Amino acid sequence: MKPQQNNKESILTKDGVSYLVPFILITSCFALWGFANDITNPMVKAFSKIFRMSATDGAMVQVAFYGGYFAMAFPAAMFIRRYSYKAGVLVGLGLYALGAFLFYPARATGEYYPFLAAYFILTCGLSFLETSSNPYILSMGTEETATRRLNLAQSFNPMGSLLGMFVAMNFIQAKLSPLDTAARSQLSPEEFEAVKDYDLGVLIGPYLIIGLVIVTMFLVILFMKMPKNGDKNHDINFLPTLRKIFSMPHYREGVIAQFFYVGVQIMCWTFIIQYGTRVLMAEEGMTEQAAEVMSQRYNIIAMVIFCCSRFVCTFLLRYLNTGQLLMTLAIVGGALVTGVIFLQNIYGLYCLVGVSACMSLMFPTIYGIALSGLGDDAKFGAAGLIMAILGGSVLPPLQASIIDCGELFGMPAVNVSFVLPFICFIVIAVYGYRTYQRSRS
Repeated sequence: MKPQQNNKESILTKDGVSYLVPFILITSCFALWGFANDITNPMVKAFSKIFRMSATDGAMVQVAFYGGYFAMAFPAAMFIRRYSYKAGVLVGLGLYALGAFLFYPARATGEYYPFLAAYFILTCGLSFLETSSNPYILSMGTEETATRRLNLAQSFNPMGSLLGMFVAMNFIQAKLSPLDTAARSQLSPEEFEAVKDYDLGVLIGPYLIIGLVIVTMFLVILFMKMPKNGDKNHDINFLPTLRKIFSMPHYREGVIAQFFYVGVQIMCWTFIIQYGTRVLMAEEGMTEQAAEVMSQRYNIIAMVIFCCSRFVCTFLLRYLNTGQLLMTLAIVGGALVTGVIFLQNIYGLYCLVGVSACMSLMFPTIYGIALSGLGDDAKFGAAGLIMAILGGSVLPPLQASIIDCGELFGMPAVNVSFVLPFICFIVIAVYGYRTYQRSRS
């Protein structure tokens, strides 16, 4: 009976201690930042319409959003090293709530840049959350089950993402003024201000509500006794630790792969709105707003596929080499993106939806591979991987600048722009292959 019990408890126990309740609480945070990520992606198109801007200017939302991740990752790691994972989670939740509540004064100004500041502060909180929560989950059991445990926790991230997409579609996009981009360009200054004020009032509501939810989660974790795994070493040793971990090929290459993975994820989930809007207006004769809402429905289908695929891939990791599975999914993802580029009809949109099945495994698997064997240095290792989320800030504006060209090489520029996700999948496939080769040797 004893071996059977150990086998049953292995994924959430270590040295006879169960981490079920802390695991549930921290896993809830994964859903909360998934919500923030995917209520934000459609806002690129929404802000472009509300403020009558180009896609490139609208993509500054992603620059501010993922810039916060980049700016706060190593300060978060040093804070966590000095104090604890729990303290890092609490700071993250506090900044998340503050950023959400700042949408109210941003709306009062009627300007674009205060919203970018609110997004930046919100994602400084998300940077603290992710830098704390991912290695915290890894520590809640044996190292042998760490990647499986992180994949399980990350499986709840797309559930929050689905909710974010649903809220964006039904409580923001569908309720904005039905005036399309062309009609808005014809408005007088007074009419423009009235429509803009109405739209911003619609936009801020969900953010204020999620702020209240975050405050509730903050109080629950504050008063809950949490484990202190990995909190033994409080010495900073910043530069020596960085030199040490970046000398490890599996970690150094993992940071690069994560940069390109986050880039491909954000590009595929952000610009499905632009891609789907063009296809549906041309193929189905839809109005711009109807096509945007329908494109978001396709995005939700993509997230459902992503969510289901995450559970399937977590199961497959019990039997398959992580590097080999990562490489295979990246190759299939690249093939689907080829269809997105060259098919100028509904089948290209289907390919773009299908890409999500390939992406589901990638973030937690790259994360788990890169942090393997780092021990307490995983706090700084996690920061490097969170900084790699900068890919979500750098690559989408590049894609937006291509989309703004209108047409390239005799093709819609939005199709051509997906050459960037194709390159990303090549980098991830190479990392998967090298991981597989290292495991064999």
